Amino acid sequence: MKRTTGQDRSITQKWRPATQAVRAGTWRSEMGETSEAIFLTSGYAYDNAETAAARFRGEDPGMTYSRLQNPTVAMLEERIALMDGAEACRVQATGMAAMTAALLCQLSAGDHVVAGRAAFGSCRWLVDQLLPRFGITSTTIDARDNAQWEAAIQPNTKVFFFETPANPTMDIVDLKAVCALARARGITTVVDNAFATSALQRPIEWGADVVAYSATKMMDGQGRVLAGAVSGSAQFINDTLLPFQRNTGPNLSPFNAWVVLKGLETLDLRIKRQSENSVKVGQFLEGRVAKINHPGLPSHPQHNLAMSQMDAAGAIFSFEVDGRAQAHALLNALQLIDISNNIGDSRSLMCHNASTTHYSVSAEARAEMGVTEGMLRLNVGLEDPDDVIEDLDQALKAAGL
Repeated sequence: MKRTTGQDRSITQKWRPATQAVRAGTWRSEMGETSEAIFLTSGYAYDNAETAAARFRGEDPGMTYSRLQNPTVAMLEERIALMDGAEACRVQATGMAAMTAALLCQLSAGDHVVAGRAAFGSCRWLVDQLLPRFGITSTTIDARDNAQWEAAIQPNTKVFFFETPANPTMDIVDLKAVCALARARGITTVVDNAFATSALQRPIEWGADVVAYSATKMMDGQGRVLAGAVSGSAQFINDTLLPFQRNTGPNLSPFNAWVVLKGLETLDLRIKRQSENSVKVGQFLEGRVAKINHPGLPSHPQHNLAMSQMDAAGAIFSFEVDGRAQAHALLNALQLIDISNNIGDSRSLMCHNASTTHYSVSAEARAEMGVTEGMLRLNVGLEDPDDVIEDLDQALKAAGL
């Protein structure tokens, strides 16, 4: 590959997804390095004052300041954009920085948001607590019901915001129907695609306008760094998101960008193997627990929809036991699986959402979302699935199941 091939859209957009994940966005310096270089610099020098002025006017494509551009970060942004099928991407310091930026960059006092009620706890906090402080109202709905999306629209509705699969209930949103409805009404769809990533689901292909990520999860995939990303049209990214990001500063460090670039190289392999492992573990748990929420199993009420818009079910699912005491007993009996609130890791992780990821959400909101006191979320890793099953088996027995 030549020095600038990875930046040439006329070439890279023809590559298949697994190739894009390894090579897209790569720009090599005059040293000819094969692995992307890390540019640990906050600022840039100019040969003359006229060049500096031209760059700040946007007439010269060079760098000005790492809050706006950085070569390593730019490589990651181009790679994620290509993988999403998007025109452009901007990365942020964390997944929640990405969600916050994707919403606040386009909302003003007097606007209205329709949001899926099943969501990561911090995403619900954005909708329930933060947006109202800026005079932005919201309606939360059962996102599985297409009719509720239309019924919730108001004259000032500007954004549809949802996750699919949702964290941790694994609710599935009909991307084609909901995105078509939004587009017909002039509403922007913001889809949190962290559970699936573009390796399993590409919301833009179903009509989504904006796709947001916690790249901390499957994109890094090894629990090393925090990162977020927002993909969309060049107009949205450059004219709407970039001014917000430039002036508020939720930027990703070059080192973290480099780590995520390395993670993306193995994303296709990891997420497919973890999906296979997840289905095998889910099949074991089915019948042993009170309820299982796994879109890869036919027992999931939206299994057919999930499999029609996803290439595989992903690594994550949830299940329920009899209340918090039994859930904690099961967690405490684990020997291999880690008790951790992270997801997307190559290691198997489990947590009790009501007391961790959704602790900040009111009990009433948790009940509305379906996050019960007995719910446990499991991220199935790259271990041999039989070892994961054996650990779960002994832990279930210890918890009286």
